Amino acid sequence: MDLFSTTLDHGNNLLPFGGTVNYYGKVMTTVMANVYYDCLLNTIEWRNDEAIILGKHIITKRKVAWYGDLPFEYTYSNTTKYALTWTKELLELKKICEEQTGETYNSCLLNLYHNGDEGMAWHSDGEKDLKKNGAIASLSFGAERKFGFKHKQTKQTIYLVLAHGSLLVMKNETQSNWQHRLPPTKLIKTPRINLTFRTIVV
Repeated sequence: MDLFSTTLDHGNNLLPFGGTVNYYGKVMTTVMANVYYDCLLNTIEWRNDEAIILGKHIITKRKVAWYGDLPFEYTYSNTTKYALTWTKELLELKKICEEQTGETYNSCLLNLYHNGDEGMAWHSDGEKDLKKNGAIASLSFGAERKFGFKHKQTKQTIYLVLAHGSLLVMKNETQSNWQHRLPPTKLIKTPRINLTFRTIVV
């Protein structure tokens, strides 16, 4: 099933069962989104992501950064990261997400995809460090990319396009029952930045 932002109401759950995903569409003006995009691209301490998969040390083209209230440890793909101190802009964006969603977040994982060749395979954000069934607020900047969900048992899929300056929220049992991915595409030649605000259990 394909969904497009022009038809969405953020009060609607995009998932038919087993979780909650709300798409808010654009939560800021294009001018404001452009300002944040340029700032994030040039001031975040980006690093190539690392993972250990089947015993092999993998370094991705995609870059990541990890920020939070405290120097939290966050472990996924058998590697551990330590959160950096918030920047002013990240705190502003966190506030936007908290006001829109009514949730609170204490950390943010950022991803930089340089072009459509870079994506993310099917996965769930079910790491033990995360608040179980907690909300994850995903802000998108830059290139508009297709984003998908797949139910772990039925294999039903749902796709939508995430707009520049838009907000998507995953919560409740979503991570237990659904996977999500950012499929690669040859059509996109420009970068996309994604911020996922989340809650680490202290």
